[in-house]
Amino acid sequence: QVQLVESGGGLVQAGGSLRLSCVASGSIFSINVMGWYRQPPGNQRELVASISNGGIIDYPDSVKGRFTISRDSAKNTVYLQMNSLKPEDTAVYYCHAYKLGYVRYDYWGQGTQVTVSS
Repeated sequence: QVQLVESGGGLVQAGGSLRLSCVASGSIFSINVMGWYRQPPGNQRELVASISNGGIIDYPDSVKGRFTISRDSAKNTVYLQMNSLKPEDTAVYYCHAYKLGYVRYDYWGQGTQVTVSS
């Protein structure tokens, strides 16, 4: 099992910045990819950023140039730096990780609220 604990959400004005952190613990040795998803009110969960063990990073167009994912392997922590925040970035942000073996195992954090006021 893998446990993911997020922190760093909050209320910020449009144009501001926040940094989210996600600490992984448990059986983390074979995690392939970690990342962040978000779920705006009344909408489906969507990918925000991901980083693989090989350092491959992916962002959707909606956050490219504004969000940056990074990791500190020594601290088992993944970060999401969010700049130039917009009201449409308001959502619950979830840390995510998965392992690929005979089957895929997905793990989720409890979520942290990010609210961007206009």
